[in-house]
Amino acid sequence: MGRAMVQPSISSPRGNQSPLDVGASDELSGAKMILLTRAVVQPWNCDMMGHMTTRFYVAFFDDAINILLGQATGWAPTTPEWADRGWADVRHEIDFVGEVPSGVIVEIHGTVRTVGRTSIQTDYEMRRLHGGELAAKLAAKTVFFNLAERKSTPLTEPMLERLKSWMTPAAAPSHGGDA
Repeated sequence: MGRAMVQPSISSPRGNQSPLDVGASDELSGAKMILLTRAVVQPWNCDMMGHMTTRFYVAFFDDAINILLGQATGWAPTTPEWADRGWADVRHEIDFVGEVPSGVIVEIHGTVRTVGRTSIQTDYEMRRLHGGELAAKLAAKTVFFNLAERKSTPLTEPMLERLKSWMTPAAAPSHGGDA
């Protein structure tokens, strides 16, 4: 069950180095996972059995998803050029692996698994900061969305180029992927 603490990576897909760029590998795919966020599990995040409840796993993962979308695609919802574009989560699959009680600091790492014409599939791992034990995994599918028309819209060429640096070479988009 124990796992060695993850070591800082040498480089980041964003082309800069940061203390938050801590590398881990997805246990199934071997894809490089990037540290997206950390959070402290508070008493109000826990249920009557004393461990973090599902609603807060989802909230913590949602923060990580938004961070990944911004970093991996350049999406910045508060800037004018992105005013009518956003994202819609269409699928989440969560595996709860280990209990997380109040007071634990968790880290969420993520990676881009596949890129389609209008969507991306991403993977996330939530781990305890101290000890590195896996707490939960999330597989998500998120669709790029035209907020004015309320429908999916194709990923742009600049987004596709940025996404390539977040993926293993074999999985990088070839612009012919499905939705």
